[in-house]
Amino acid sequence: EHALAFPPSFLDELKSRVGLAATIGRRVRLVRAGTVMKGLCPFHQEKTPSFTVDERRGTFHCFGCGAHGNAIDFVMRAENLGFREAVERLAGEAGMPIPVESPALRAREDRLAGLHAVLEAAADCFRDSLADRRGGEEALAYLDRRGLGAQAIERFGIGFAPPGRTRLKEALAGRFPEEKLVEAGLLVRPEGGGATYDRFRGRVIFPIHDPRGRLVGFGDRIIGEGEPKYLNSPETELFQKGRLLYAYHRAAPTARRSGEVVAVEGYMDVIALHLAGIETAVAPLGTAMTEQQLALLWRLAPEPILCFDGDAAGARAAARAAERALPLLKA
Repeated sequence: EHALAFPPSFLDELKSRVGLAATIGRRVRLVRAGTVMKGLCPFHQEKTPSFTVDERRGTFHCFGCGAHGNAIDFVMRAENLGFREAVERLAGEAGMPIPVESPALRAREDRLAGLHAVLEAAADCFRDSLADRRGGEEALAYLDRRGLGAQAIERFGIGFAPPGRTRLKEALAGRFPEEKLVEAGLLVRPEGGGATYDRFRGRVIFPIHDPRGRLVGFGDRIIGEGEPKYLNSPETELFQKGRLLYAYHRAAPTARRSGEVVAVEGYMDVIALHLAGIETAVAPLGTAMTEQQLALLWRLAPEPILCFDGDAAGARAAARAAERALPLLKA
């Protein structure tokens, strides 16, 4: 109930920015032990370390006294602060302004929840279009050539945007206002005026989720030859491609257990690896690896593996990722 005063999106961002080990490391001397860090518990007297910090899960746990929680819980307990005070302390350190509780903030959270609903409805339409033998036959044949059968299609929620300028618009017209479809990145409003039209047309559709597993946008691929080969949702309040990794929410549980995460170049690479049993694969959304994406990888594993294509573009992408990672490295 404490958290109701702050939007969940703000708390998620705060916890990812402050870093659990860095927050606790100011009070406890931590030493790496496998995939976790250990130290002497600050909450009870002990001579043998039973206090563990799991950066990837974002939690600490003491096997001696049972203390457990996240970065906010640690600051509350270590500094005897209330929830709001602990959040304000951490936000100040992270340089994040505190969202002011207001009707406008509540309206924004409601609006974002509405956008999730619009995207889920669109995903249903895309899946139905792929299953429709008349419209989705070509897309199904393409996926079959790439080794993706019915089970993989269902597992990754793959769909098909049929050709035609207003198929999705018409399918969702009775359920959502047109402006909501534009806001969700599903319709394009021409700059010079004129009627809106579907952004995704005649393409295989890949749903993209945030780290919490909520649908935030789509990627697509053209069937056969043509440019651009891949398209993403535009930048929206939910979809900022430099802060997301494809299949992160799927890879996270296995990656946390194994201490290994593999970043590859594209959606199809990720799916192929998952189907082959390497369920720790993720991918940036068609762009160079960003600092935020590297931070996501480091939340899952101490040494992420980058496995890009073996061509010149893949080599350049790997070099750029290494250059971006170097300034972020810590002891």
